[in-house]
Amino acid sequence: MTTKTNKPLVAITGASAGIGKCLAYTFADAGYPVLLMARRKEILDSYTDIEEKITAKVDVREIEEIKQAIKLAESKYGKVDLFINNAGIMPLGSYLTQPLSEKYDTIDIDVKGVINGMDSVLSDMVERKHGTIVNISSIAGRYTSIDHAIYNGAKAAVNYITEEARKENAKNNVRFTLIEPGIVQTDLAKHSTDMDALKEYSEKIEAVNGGLDPNFIAEMILKIYELPQEVSIKEVLLTSTKQVG
Repeated sequence: MTTKTNKPLVAITGASAGIGKCLAYTFADAGYPVLLMARRKEILDSYTDIEEKITAKVDVREIEEIKQAIKLAESKYGKVDLFINNAGIMPLGSYLTQPLSEKYDTIDIDVKGVINGMDSVLSDMVERKHGTIVNISSIAGRYTSIDHAIYNGAKAAVNYITEEARKENAKNNVRFTLIEPGIVQTDLAKHSTDMDALKEYSEKIEAVNGGLDPNFIAEMILKIYELPQEVSIKEVLLTSTKQVG
């Protein structure tokens, strides 16, 4: 039975930390019921101060896990009107020495995971002629940098997939927004096994005072989403003022 709520359901992947956690609280505080997905469901369950929520253990590489989570949430809160593809990893290392497993994980989570998220909701949004998909990419999708070869490629793929999907579905009244942050105050690089690359990246973080506050990004996405459906903010590239590129 659908719970009565004045606002539609918002689905967020990678909601256990960083931007995803901030998104969970930002939208919940604004009165939206939220579907929170992550591999670490116990962390999502610890958000006891968010009342209107469904939590689900989801690996974005597995589309059926996303679909089952959506089915569960929609049975209580109605259709997903906003889907935020936030889950991602950024293991650093030179192309030559980075383990193949890290390369494949980056592509599977950062690219295939986004495709799985989009494919889980887009057809229904097209049928309803209403909905918004926000894909969290990165400045790395525009500019390459040392020790980021695979991550650069993954985020560039997200950029182009989002752009073309948006063009194809504009006639269907479905919005796509691409968010491309620079360095953010998160633990995104924690999966790195190359300690030299991680040290160099840590120095870059220090040079920009830790990077962007993820709460700012979450609040910006809320404002973008709450614009009328006929208004589409297609792309936002943002960094700390001190970040050069």
